[in-house]
Amino acid sequence: MTGLSTHVLDATSGSPAVGVEVCLQDASGTELASGTTDSDGRIGKVNTDALVPGVYHLVFDTGNWFADNDIKAFYPEIDICFEVDDADRHYHVPVLLSPFAYSTYRGS
Repeated sequence: MTGLSTHVLDATSGSPAVGVEVCLQDASGTELASGTTDSDGRIGKVNTDALVPGVYHLVFDTGNWFADNDIKAFYPEIDICFEVDDADRHYHVPVLLSPFAYSTYRGS
């Protein structure tokens, strides 16, 4: 399996973060794809085209998600910059989200 997926978990409630808008950009900031997290807080296939080696940004619109859920928060956006070095590999970028902190890692 190749491509890019993501998962957002609301660390405060321990629930999936449903309805987070996510945008994939190249290194110059050009939008390549976008989507919204599903009922499990996931986007199983962020992009339809293969990711060629290079630097990308996965941008999460957390400000609107927090506002929609009536949560006062510090981060209006999360921009995760990452590098693809193998076009034949699958990349998974999960986010653990709370109003005043977030964490991420390279998943599998």
